Amino acid sequence: MLNPTDLGLLIDDDELYVRTLQRSLSRRGLETRTATGIAEALRVAEEIRPAFALVDLRLGEDSGLTLIRPLRALRPDMRILLVTGYASVATAVEAIKRGADDYLPKPATAPMILRTLGLVKPESVTIETTMTPLHRLEWEHIHQALHETGGNVSAAARLLGMHRRSLQRKLAKKPGPEREMLVD
Repeated sequence: MLNPTDLGLLIDDDELYVRTLQRSLSRRGLETRTATGIAEALRVAEEIRPAFALVDLRLGEDSGLTLIRPLRALRPDMRILLVTGYASVATAVEAIKRGADDYLPKPATAPMILRTLGLVKPESVTIETTMTPLHRLEWEHIHQALHETGGNVSAAARLLGMHRRSLQRKLAKKPGPEREMLVD
């Protein structure tokens, strides 16, 4: 069980987001260190042996999934929360298979994190319950198919039951911003 005095590690390549989240958690009495890449995260984790780690799925060109096992090896009782702006069932299942304790969509707010870590009562945190827009779900579904086919566009198009050129046109479009970052 975590205590508010336990030290945590926030790993995200978005420096503004991670600093803002760190300040928000600090105001609530939770001390954290930050890292923006895999090598830095492993170095900091080795140094501080955090009680919990919040790991972004995408760290530049790398995957935060690769950090789960090394973090778990450093401290078996560490709570590992994977966060992502590209939430999908496939990545959630993969994260849990690799040893993550929980999975949160971005923007993961300080109250959501505290609730997930068990540091506040669930009823004291209001979670926004808006549904993911359809264009975002389509984008995630396409990327899940690309992941399953090793990035092969033609194979992904066959898997999705669409023409390769149609898939290429969809890939040229990126989903727009969903909403402003809500950290506090």
